Amino acid sequence: EIERLTLAGHRALALGDAREAVGCFRKALLLSGGTASPRLRRACAFNLGAAYVETGKPEKGLEFLLQSQPLEESGAHLGDLYFNIRAAHEGLQDFPKALDYFGKAVGHDRVAQAGSQAGTRVQMGCCYLGMREPARAARCFLDAAQTYAAAVSPEAAAVALSRASGSMLQSRRFRAAEIVGVLTQCRSLCENIPDPALRGKLYNDIGLGYSQLCIFSLAAESFERALALCSGEPDRRREAALLQNLGAAHNALCSFNTALGWHRRAAALHSTLGNRRAQGQCFGNLAYACSRLRNHEAAAENYLHALQAFRDSGDVQGQWQACEGLGTACFHLGDPQKAIGHYKEAL
Repeated sequence: EIERLTLAGHRALALGDAREAVGCFRKALLLSGGTASPRLRRACAFNLGAAYVETGKPEKGLEFLLQSQPLEESGAHLGDLYFNIRAAHEGLQDFPKALDYFGKAVGHDRVAQAGSQAGTRVQMGCCYLGMREPARAARCFLDAAQTYAAAVSPEAAAVALSRASGSMLQSRRFRAAEIVGVLTQCRSLCENIPDPALRGKLYNDIGLGYSQLCIFSLAAESFERALALCSGEPDRRREAALLQNLGAAHNALCSFNTALGWHRRAAALHSTLGNRRAQGQCFGNLAYACSRLRNHEAAAENYLHALQAFRDSGDVQGQWQACEGLGTACFHLGDPQKAIGHYKEAL
């Protein structure tokens, strides 16, 4: 009966029914308590613990996984055990312990399987991010990318490089030239990725990286590539964000005439999606472009639209920035009293 329940539990896991698997493994563990085999009880506890981790209950999973540990640190299943204990600690956001079990898993068969070494480095990187150590996370992601590239897996290598660049920017311990090198590698790998959705997401991430480095020409180019790849998606939020990013990049490049079109498209799409705060940001960007083109009347109109959108969404910072922009626009339009009123409102 224990064997039947165990098989049924593994079958349920394979079909994605983790709740059914937990039920089967729990019954098997209860039955194993009536046997004289500690090894069988440990095996049943391991199955139940792993299933709990799979269902998003790491605390319960860890309880049973620890029960399944053998008295001696040996055995063919230790790699799997350490892997699942690591997953439980990661789910509990106990990242130091998760990293400790990564170390224990090294050398066991689970880590030696194809691709899993790089995957382990990625998971370690995620743990370091959870511990707020982005520099160490970046090195893990870079190691993973190198391993994936050697295994001729451009998709996984590009994702690891994208994560590495984000962690490098976050840590502020890497030179701009090093980060640019990682972004360049990631961009070159994107050309060989067949999945358009993944390619589009990576181009967007690359664009954001270049934006943080103030390399706005490459940022705009990356955002345009991403936009071309997401036009058929049913969820248009990414498209709206890309249009907004493109407008902001062209503002930074002082290509204000080009920026106007991106800002208008972004504001219209955010309106359709019901995202008032983002729409307010687009109106603010549009107003700034108009002001730089010395069309102060259009700037004032768009700052008013931005102010109303920020009021609707409760964005206080957006409101004072819009008021400040309105004050500047009114001053240029020859109405200093109105300008003073808006500046006071901003204060």
